[in-house]
Amino acid sequence: MRPDDLIIDANLIRQFDRAGPRYTSYPTADRFVEAFGPDAYCRALEERKIGRLARPLSLYVHLPFCSTICYYCACNKIITKDHGRSAKYLRYLGREMALVEATLGTRQRIDQLHWGGGTPTFLNQQELRELMGSIRSHFELDAQAECSIEVDPRSADGETIHTLAEVGFNRISVGVQDFDPGVQRAVNRIQSYEQTAAVVEAARAAGFKSVNVDLIYGLPKQDTERFHETINKVLVLNPDRIALYNYAHLPTVFKPQRRINEAEMPTAETRLDLMLLAIRSLTLGGFRYIGMDHFAKPGDDLATAQRLGTLHRNFQGYTTRPECDLVGLGVSAIGAVGPAYAQNVKTLDEYYDCLDQGKFAVLRGIELTKDDLVRRAVIQALMCSFEVSIEAIEVGHLIDFKRYFAPELQELREYASMGLVDLDDEWITVTPRGRLLVRAVCMIFDYHLRTAQARARYSKVI
Repeated sequence: MRPDDLIIDANLIRQFDRAGPRYTSYPTADRFVEAFGPDAYCRALEERKIGRLARPLSLYVHLPFCSTICYYCACNKIITKDHGRSAKYLRYLGREMALVEATLGTRQRIDQLHWGGGTPTFLNQQELRELMGSIRSHFELDAQAECSIEVDPRSADGETIHTLAEVGFNRISVGVQDFDPGVQRAVNRIQSYEQTAAVVEAARAAGFKSVNVDLIYGLPKQDTERFHETINKVLVLNPDRIALYNYAHLPTVFKPQRRINEAEMPTAETRLDLMLLAIRSLTLGGFRYIGMDHFAKPGDDLATAQRLGTLHRNFQGYTTRPECDLVGLGVSAIGAVGPAYAQNVKTLDEYYDCLDQGKFAVLRGIELTKDDLVRRAVIQALMCSFEVSIEAIEVGHLIDFKRYFAPELQELREYASMGLVDLDDEWITVTPRGRLLVRAVCMIFDYHLRTAQARARYSKVI
């Protein structure tokens, strides 16, 4: 399977433009329950100590502060310019780390670290150093660890970028979304090309191993001409990776989106044109389609991991480090430890109150059943490799695949008749024609998506 093989069939894409999860996990986060709380999470961490061969450990740190609001944003964020609030938050992050360290029993080696938000570069240079110092005091950050951070060019100058490199970051993700001034005004994110280029250049000069750029299609006032200009500017920046996200307009769920003028949003047909334009431009520009929403240069670690069959997908998207236990730190952060997922409370007051009581700030979670684990393995293989080895699933989960998934295979035969998948006795393979619709293929194996009501919770595929 060549990862850059891709056939774009616009009519087929229109046919499958339906609501569905992005599968950064299975089951998806909306299936978490409050019955799984701090005690259940504590048990999951303690069970990690059982046996001598613990899985590698990854840390995600959520930094919710932003100085301005972007109307499209669906992240958990706090709009403020007060660094007194961030200083207090860092102290409580330290308390949460201490709880994790005490529960795991010994200093754990961290193979992967990611800071997201919000705006991580809301923190000033002293705070950046303080937080990384706190992490190193509670965990052993491996010398070869993949350390990434999300950066807003409006809050990061060259000195900030060099500080990030100095404290240990080696990968950077730069938010762009769209360079067109009209689109930027419509979503309240004014960011010049020059600001962005300066951050990318500073990252190169500081020795960052990889630079990622985020784009969004489906925003108000976008059209193909304007978006083409944005893509051309991004290609000039020459990042190693590009994430191309479909804007999910859910104003009943995310209040800032209510400020968007829906009359200015592109039609469904224009959204499709924007997506197809971006995919064609990026692949012609030398990027390989990794899957879902990611593109990478052929020499990038993501492309290499896909070729080697070691690509993985977690709550932060595609990653080169498979099967890490993930500890989430901070408000709303999600973790995955063994067969359990956990998400923290969403407000600062709740977060501080829990830690003041000496307990984990877990709001909800889920312990995966055997069925969840089987289906997760299938969906993970489809999302990362576009193929599933029937024998591997049978051996790994002690099932008769064809009997266990009889209804799903029957539905897949219809997809096969449309050229989306190839089926034989040993493999399920998503064809080059079906790779843009891999979410739709994964949805067949999602036990929780059995009703139209359940599907209505998600954004559309396109």
